[in-house]
Amino acid sequence: MKTFFNVDDLEISDKSFFLIAGPCVIEEEGLTREIASEAKKITSELGIPFIFKASFDKANRSSIRSPRGPGIEKGLPVLERIRADLQLPVLSDIHEPWQAEAAARVLSIIQIPAFLSRQTDLLQAAARTGLPLNIKKSQMMSPADIILAVNKAAEAGGHRVMLTERGTFFGYNNLVVDFRSIPRMKESGCPVVMDATHAVQRPSGAGEISGGDPQFIPMLAAAGIVAGADGVFLEIHPRPEKALSDGTNSLPLKELRPLLIRLQKLYNVR
Repeated sequence: MKTFFNVDDLEISDKSFFLIAGPCVIEEEGLTREIASEAKKITSELGIPFIFKASFDKANRSSIRSPRGPGIEKGLPVLERIRADLQLPVLSDIHEPWQAEAAARVLSIIQIPAFLSRQTDLLQAAARTGLPLNIKKSQMMSPADIILAVNKAAEAGGHRVMLTERGTFFGYNNLVVDFRSIPRMKESGCPVVMDATHAVQRPSGAGEISGGDPQFIPMLAAAGIVAGADGVFLEIHPRPEKALSDGTNSLPLKELRPLLIRLQKLYNVR
């Protein structure tokens, strides 16, 4: 068995694929906790390593009027309580270097958003915290480009890095996934994650907000596993139509268990 590294007490290895999942942004604390608790129950029963994800701030919204989340001062305490009470690793993204130190006091893993994955100062500030990083490949980057981001993190002492594929711009308001990118990104030696929900997004495709084609989430997740992905990233919500952010590309929470069962079967025969 190949072990990449640990996130808290969670082993990231090739024994099983792992799951990063949660709502796009932190919503009301009770709802956020409900999502984390249900996902933990399902993954525990299936034996799938699980990292809970929710953003305290989404600074890259399409419109100035789009909800961004509660912010760093109110959002981090919510994640801190979920991490302690549910005994779950937690992940959130940072957008500016000054956020790294505060985030590192609460998070288990820091995520670098796709639009910012070339930002050297941000990558290195996150790496210097000593936490594992999830670097999302920009929609404008090739697989070779994102490996350069791994080198930037390594220069600052960050050697526990995972890379996430989330699709590539295909004209305006559309993304496609080139599944050749997964084995190419794995040449870095990092675990590679397939983001099956952002990959169905239509950026700014619904006017002031992004649209999406959520019916393709299961297919992209399955194709990612078959192509060699070590993990799957899913935005999940009990009522995607009421989600504050990215509801049009979120998986309904009720569909999580059957999808994970299917992915397990594919992972075990690849």
